[in-house]
Amino acid sequence: MNHSLECWHQFVASQDTVLLTEILDQDCVFLSPVVHTPQQGRDITAMYLKGAMQVLQDGFEYQKEVVEGNHAVLEFSCDVDGISVNGVDIITFNDAGKIVEFKVMFRPLKAI
Repeated sequence: MNHSLECWHQFVASQDTVLLTEILDQDCVFLSPVVHTPQQGRDITAMYLKGAMQVLQDGFEYQKEVVEGNHAVLEFSCDVDGISVNGVDIITFNDAGKIVEFKVMFRPLKAI
């Protein structure tokens, strides 16, 4: 799982979509504060994650990282249209190291 988490950080730094596709499981589920239903599948998850990284790129950085078994919680901050945003990415990996669930939560509500 550590290798996959390293790959996630590499994607965030490089925006390399090939790398993102490689670490997402085919049946990955994406949960978003913007879309109210779970989005299922690697392609739709990759689309949302690429879009989110473009919207959240202004000052985006992770401050904290908590890893337990196949789960990682990464706290981030950035600016969206002059609003300071604080949030977390909650990532679940399968035993093969692929991301099977990616949940994003952030505040404040007006940043959505």
